[in-house]
Amino acid sequence: MDGFLEDQLREQNKFSDFFIEWKEREFNTEDIDEDKLLKDLEVISQNMGMKEGIIIGCIDYRDLSLAFFTDNVEDIIGYPSSFFRKKGMEAVLTMLHPDDVPELAKFQKIVFDLLQEISREEMDTFQFSYTVRWVHFKTKEVKWFACKVRPYLIDKNKNVVFDLHIVVLLANPPQVNNFDWSYSYTSDNGDKIHVSKRDPSTQSSKLTRKERMIANMILDGLNSQEIANELNIAKNTVNTHRKNILKKLNAKNTVELMKILLASRMN
Repeated sequence: MDGFLEDQLREQNKFSDFFIEWKEREFNTEDIDEDKLLKDLEVISQNMGMKEGIIIGCIDYRDLSLAFFTDNVEDIIGYPSSFFRKKGMEAVLTMLHPDDVPELAKFQKIVFDLLQEISREEMDTFQFSYTVRWVHFKTKEVKWFACKVRPYLIDKNKNVVFDLHIVVLLANPPQVNNFDWSYSYTSDNGDKIHVSKRDPSTQSSKLTRKERMIANMILDGLNSQEIANELNIAKNTVNTHRKNILKKLNAKNTVELMKILLASRMN
């Protein structure tokens, strides 16, 4: 990896904690036609006619390069295409408004932690969105963008190899005039999970997969012994999980916990 990029990642609120760590995972793309996936992106961008203000990009997490991006990025944000081809993730970080760097870092950690917890099937439905400011290279004008992202290539080891970014230039700043985000996916039991920065149910993103399972059982009205029987674990283990769930969701008692869990399920 470019040493400069590694330094930049560490300086920018420990981006390295998840980007570099993910890069060092054991990827297995055997029998996966990567070239076809990237050619499909080219077709998609051509069919869209590259409408003004829309950028399509694809990060390769094996080396933090840009596996694909549309050349209109130069017209929109001022950096030459050659810069993105050469610098990859470093180029993306360079464009960020400094006030949005720590917020993006926090959100990316939530996403990367969650991706390691959910199942392969849940990953197939996972997507996230965020609004962010980029600074134009030449004019230094601050521009707002809405980004929608999903895993595009998941390998046999359940690693995200490529993601897919659809980035839209906003004509006006969003109503919430700061970095904002949300994510959603369909759980293995069919529930629609939606979490956002401004929603109190966001706190549920702090739970491990086992804790979320137990939290859903609590919401379904099961007591500790019934949960223990269902999961074939000790009642004391369930009680420990309950205490951890209360602490992580900042709930003082079961009534507050139920309100938070119900808000999460409704969203």
